[in-house]
Order: sequence, then C-alpha cells, then structure tokens
Amino acid sequence: MSKRILILSFYFPPDLCAGSFRTQALIESLESLAQAENITIDLVTTMPNRYANFSVTAKSYETRGCLTIYRIKIPEHRSGFVDQAKAFTHYFFKSLKLTRQKKYDVVYATSSRLFTAFLGARIATKKRVPLFLDMRDIFTDTMQSILKFPFTLCLSFFNLIERYTIKKAAFLNVVSEGFLPHFKPNKRCEILTISHGIDKCFQHIQSTSKNNRLIKRVLYAGNIGQGQGIEKIIPGLAKAFLGRCEFYIIGNGGQQTELEKVCFGLLNIKILPPMDRQALIQHYQKSDILFLHLNDLSAFTKVLPSKIFEYVMTGKPILAGLTGYSADFIVKNASGCWLFPPCDTEKAIAQLNTILNSDIKHEDRKNFYEEFNREKMMEKLASKIISSVC
Repeated sequence: MSKRILILSFYFPPDLCAGSFRTQALIESLESLAQAENITIDLVTTMPNRYANFSVTAKSYETRGCLTIYRIKIPEHRSGFVDQAKAFTHYFFKSLKLTRQKKYDVVYATSSRLFTAFLGARIATKKRVPLFLDMRDIFTDTMQSILKFPFTLCLSFFNLIERYTIKKAAFLNVVSEGFLPHFKPNKRCEILTISHGIDKCFQHIQSTSKNNRLIKRVLYAGNIGQGQGIEKIIPGLAKAFLGRCEFYIIGNGGQQTELEKVCFGLLNIKILPPMDRQALIQHYQKSDILFLHLNDLSAFTKVLPSKIFEYVMTGKPILAGLTGYSADFIVKNASGCWLFPPCDTEKAIAQLNTILNSDIKHEDRKNFYEEFNREKMMEKLASKIISSVC
C-alpha cells in the first residue's frame, strides 16, 4: 500500500507571494522522490487570493502524476485583520472536511500566520501521524507589535495556539535563525533552518550594462503593509531626491491607501500593482537601486525577508532599512548594501546620497547563488519529509 503525504499551504501558484513560491519549489523536489518511492501527495491550498488587484484563474482540482491539488475557494477579502481571520477560518474548516476520511503518513504545514500550522497540528493529531512544521514568521510577535485594542485581547489565545502547535511538531523548520530562541518545541523534535533561497528564474538576472539615465530609479517590490512601513519613509526620500531619483513601488497591501495619501502630489513616485515574476524581473533590470524596509517594531528584528534573496541576485546597490538578524545576514552574505535604521529618514537620505555619489557597480553573485540555491535547499527539505514516511 502506497504512503501518502499531506501538504498544507494557504498560498500556491498562480498566487504571487513568498509562501506560494516556496511551496512550489518544495513540491517540485518532492514529486521525483515520491514517484520513486510510490508515495502520493495531496496539496490543500486556496484559489488565488493574495492580492485583490491581481486576478488570475486556477483549477479547484488538479492531478499530475503522484500529486493531487485541492484549491479551496475562500471569501473575497482585503488585508485587514478581520478579513484575513475570516479567510483563514474558511480554509481551516474546509481543509478539515476535505481530509477527514483520508489516511496520511505525515502532515507538512508551511505557515506565516500560525493558523495553517495549527491546522496541520489538528490533522496530524487526529490521524496520529508525524507533523512537519515550516515556520516562516512569528505570528504572535508580529500581532503583539501591530494589533490595537480590542484585538489585543486575542493575544493570549494566539499564544496558547502557538504553544500547542509547536509542541505537536516532530520536525520544525524555521526560515530565520532569529526565530530559534522563540520557539520551544518538545525535546524529541528535530529542528532545521532551511531558509527562503533563490529560485532559478533569478539566477541570471544581473544586468551587464548600467542605466545611464540622469534621474536614478529606486525600486521597492513587495507587500505594502504594517510590517513594511514604507509609508513612513518613502515620502521623505522622494522629497529629498526630487530631480535626482524616481521611486517605483510594486505591490499591494493593507497600507496602500495610506501610502497613496502621504505620497499625493509627489511626482517622482509611481505605484504599480503586483505582477508576475517575468514582468518583475524586467523592472529589476531597469532599476538602478533596490529599496527594502521593515517597520521599526521589535518583532522584525528576528525575521529574514525573502525579498533579500531576489534583490541580491540583481547585483545592484541595495538601500535597506533593517535591523537585527536580517541586517546581520545581509552584511555577512552580500556586499553592495547600504543599511540604515528602520523609519529613520535622515539616515536613509544620507545612505542614498552615498550610493549616488559613489561609482555604482554591479556585484558578482555567483557564490551567493551557490550557497542559497532554492532547488538544493528544497531537495534537502523534501528528502527529510520523504525519510519520515519511508
């Protein structure tokens, strides 16, 4: 009788986000290994929903070889706390119903917002099989930093769920070593630190020639939410570099309305909707400087943004408002990065001036790709999952 693996991932292509691309890479590595061992894989995910202004269709049921994909349609939602809670609740109960009569030998759940991990813990416990958790964020830390009353009343409940979930894990992977002191798994749990990595489509995106435009293009690509806080820093930079820099912002999120409000009238700021990777790569190649920023909150001293890996592969200068583990990581692993304290406009201006007044050069990223090649990293993760059922 063949073994069966359950993969739980709220996002999956054609959705556009870090969790989606990570799960895609893992599935690709798992498929070849699973076929060789006569193992079947069920992936339970959602219909594309990451960005309200990025619409794409996908099949609700799909099979290919040993893989079966179930996509759950969730209610339309924005980036607000209540809307997201409704969406996750819908996914949670639909997933329980979908898997109720099925037998699995291991449950893998990748989670940034805790509740996919909790879903995995509930299913694994009911079926009495090992739980493999892939934690991409510390949800309770983030919520403690950004929630306001009355939602802060939920924090004790979230902490309880997190402790329960982590204790159920037989294997725990964290994408940032900064997470290790926070999570307290059971003594028998095996801990891994397999990070985000670089997908093959970014291997050769380095430009061979410089853009000779007088007005330099600074590009930010990613979520526009409370976690990034770019509405606190972009307007000041745009005003300071009017006539010298133009700022392109690609993305969407809960703070976009606020960003548009504070950027109103600034002619050197252009906000574009989310786009697929090929279009994004073209924007990377047309830009001169890449911009990255996390909000000035204690929760973000432990995280490692997946966007770092894409940015570094361009070989272009990176202006980054980071602190804590992500700042240490970028200093250790990538040259050509200028750091400033998050939300510190004055120091950001000084660092951008330094970049503009220096000879902008493109860094060689071959060694960086070799070390953080996502294909290799996911092969390691896939092998660990397969070995847990064989």
